[in-house]
Amino acid sequence: MLEEAIRDKDRVVGSAKEAKGNVKQAVGKAPGDAKLEAEGKSDKVKGKVQNAVGGVKDVVREAVKK
Repeated sequence: MLEEAIRDKDRVVGSAKEAKGNVKQAVGKAPGDAKLEAEGKSDKVKGKVQNAVGGVKDVVREAVKK
């Protein structure tokens, strides 16, 4: 169980960053705050990248196990 929790860390953090980015983007878009909207887009991309890194790590770990 502990190993599974460690394995999913990048995916969880990445998903959280994506969600944060979505919120920032929506909040920035409503009143026309371009800076906040851009920060949201940036956070969203960072989250997607971190989530992908976590997926690659999972694949490598599984391959090494076998």
